Amino acid sequence: MFNSKASQAEQERYQEKFNQLKPKPPIVKNVVWAFIVGGLICVLGQFFLEYFMSLGFSKKEAAGPTSIVLIFLSALFTGLGLYDELGRIAGAGSVVPITGFANAIVSPAMEFKREGYVFGIGAKMFVIAGPVLVYGISTAVIIGFIYWLRL
Repeated sequence: MFNSKASQAEQERYQEKFNQLKPKPPIVKNVVWAFIVGGLICVLGQFFLEYFMSLGFSKKEAAGPTSIVLIFLSALFTGLGLYDELGRIAGAGSVVPITGFANAIVSPAMEFKREGYVFGIGAKMFVIAGPVLVYGISTAVIIGFIYWLRL
């Protein structure tokens, strides 16, 4: 006969032992790397913004091309396998919103490219980013409607 109390006690002892033996994450090191890499991505974005402004664009007009360049570079580095290495070192620092989102779209596409353009890349591209798009767009519509009602 199976004794559930003994089994539960054994499982708790195992979990206690596991928690004692598992390596502790280097939190300070991870935070520093996230700060440095995230900051460098933002500095790169600021560089491109200033560059486009030096070409005669206003700050508002320069924001579009800056975003496009950052998305392109993120997608390129993801395709080359470099963004994953950056993410391994920087952790959350590599998930600066626009570059992290581009990485989230390109990564599944790269993973499933062997299945073809339609059922691989096309179908799997939005596996991770799809829910973000759905909820983001839905929220924007609801907030826009509420804003419209207030006017």
